[in-house]
Amino acid sequence: MRQPTLFLTVGLPCTGKTTAARRIEIEQQALRLTKDEWVKALYGHENPPSAGAVLEGRLIQIGLRALELGNNVVIDFGLWSRDERSALRQAAADLGAAVEMRYFELAPAEQRRRLDRRQAEAPDTTWPMSDDELAQWAANLEIPTRGELDGSEPIDDPPAGFATWDEWRGYRWPPRRSNDPA
Repeated sequence: MRQPTLFLTVGLPCTGKTTAARRIEIEQQALRLTKDEWVKALYGHENPPSAGAVLEGRLIQIGLRALELGNNVVIDFGLWSRDERSALRQAAADLGAAVEMRYFELAPAEQRRRLDRRQAEAPDTTWPMSDDELAQWAANLEIPTRGELDGSEPIDDPPAGFATWDEWRGYRWPPRRSNDPA
């Protein structure tokens, strides 16, 4: 049985992550998990923040199970924080899977142009995003290091207060929205 690979797409909106994820899906016979497609299918024009982390968590669970079964997986979320990427790198390692991380970046003007084009040509695939939101998100993005991208850098320890990355994943990607009954 071949070693499965977890592909992680990292970057801001409209930088090419989903286009690359679709290519990886075909070329690597990978299960593609694109959060925005699920949010659109479930919520339509809404993009409720309370649902994002839960949906990502559910898709990650599916992806990890697929890795466990020997399938390649591509996670198409953005993964802006190093902690998110470290947690997923560790989960893949725990399952004996390889990790390939791809980082996508664009100049803000090109990102805006792509977003405007997508909004005009396929508004059902995205949501409106202001320049202020794009700038705020860019400020929140922790750009992957070269060692993260090529896999040569060791995986960080979990943040303070968490004994394992698995525990942190449950915190970051909870099993249900906080206002939903158990």
